[in-house]
Amino acid sequence: MPPRALHPSGIILVDKPAGPTSFAIVAATRRRTKARTGHAGTLDPFATGLLLLLSGAATRLQPQFVGLPKRYETEIDLAARTSTGDLDGERFDEHDSPTMDELEAGLDGLRGAVELPIPAVSAVKIDGERAYALHRRGVAVEMPVRTMHVHELTLVGYAEGVVGLELHVSSGTYVRAIAEALGGHCTALRRTEIGPFHVDESDPERIIPPDEALARLP
Repeated sequence: MPPRALHPSGIILVDKPAGPTSFAIVAATRRRTKARTGHAGTLDPFATGLLLLLSGAATRLQPQFVGLPKRYETEIDLAARTSTGDLDGERFDEHDSPTMDELEAGLDGLRGAVELPIPAVSAVKIDGERAYALHRRGVAVEMPVRTMHVHELTLVGYAEGVVGLELHVSSGTYVRAIAEALGGHCTALRRTEIGPFHVDESDPERIIPPDEALARLP
């Protein structure tokens, strides 16, 4: 049975590397601290950046952190979609990359409140089962549409069919869904902020006291 200690209690900021799952990072932290450990939102294995972990008694505070807005940096290949919305999937629908005018028009349509299908490879439950588990078994399902709030969507570069974007989005927004809506797939994704917490603060050895972390919330 996993350790269930209530101490140490607090918030741990981790800069996740590409490769391991978020759950592997949580498990490694739990083994190190010997305390119950939760999270305030995962990242895909290929993605990097900020994970906000809750340790010990602070796990009960998860609802206060899980809904915070987030900032991302991403690169999207606009010449093809993939089955997963990222570079781990199978390429299909190969096409010419958009012109700059076409790209800017596409970006304009993705700012504000947008309704987009949730990616098939996600943790959303479909009839009681995780969507990614159904996808791995080859079960085709119609994914639900979710209203996602894109507060900021900034074009930072476009060359050879790959666009670089910076995004400030609501919790529950899938960057892969935005890539899909643009006709492409994510080749890189990095989360730089969760609410008031920045990836530059990451230190897996530091446990931020709950009162200090809560005082930073809006």
